[in-house]
Amino acid sequence: MSEMNLMIEGLEKLNIKITNYQLQQFSQYYKMLIEKNKVMNLTAITQWDEVIVKHFLDSLLLVHTVPMQQIKNLIDVGTGAGFPGIPIKIMYPEIEITLLDSLNKRINFLNEVITELALNKITAIHGRAEDFGKEEQYRQKYDLCVSRAVANLSILSEYCLPFVKVKGKFISYKSSLVQEEIENAKTAIHILGGNIEKTDVVALPFSDIHRVLVVIEKEKETPKKYPRKAGTPAKEPIK
Repeated sequence: MSEMNLMIEGLEKLNIKITNYQLQQFSQYYKMLIEKNKVMNLTAITQWDEVIVKHFLDSLLLVHTVPMQQIKNLIDVGTGAGFPGIPIKIMYPEIEITLLDSLNKRINFLNEVITELALNKITAIHGRAEDFGKEEQYRQKYDLCVSRAVANLSILSEYCLPFVKVKGKFISYKSSLVQEEIENAKTAIHILGGNIEKTDVVALPFSDIHRVLVVIEKEKETPKKYPRKAGTPAKEPIK
């Protein structure tokens, strides 16, 4: 396959059409990711075709699960090198996106990407979810929260649900069947104002990987005490 055919064919499998300009943006993003990865740890995946499948296409699997045209704004919590937020931004430029990460060096890299790719209506912010989730500017303001972070679902829900407006959704990207983890998180999710709407198992194109997307709908406001102060959710998950 030529350099870009894999991306085009992978997106076709997701029923997404891509323009030449968007292909150029992904190509430039890849180059910046690999260059920056030489001086700081952004990703263990560096081969072009693997980055396409395991980062770019993986980030966009949520199109199976959420009608993207209904999303006005989203926040990506623990975005790291920009996944899934930046691939979503490239493909859906009209969505207003906030990227949140606790490491300032990653935020600096993301700001370089935003500038280089001429992305609009996207902001990278440095800090912890426990702090920003309390701030009026961000609390319960988003149609959608997404996260590929590896934290346990009950912990992740405390980080993420405070950002979601009532009737909005939080999607956690999980790497395998996580039925026990989901069962153990139900109490926390309920306390935080959410309800598990569905669990979608989606095949990742060109791989034998199945991604599990846990879709949580926000049914009522998150109680003011959540999120608890930085570090507490991970040390003492809601039971």
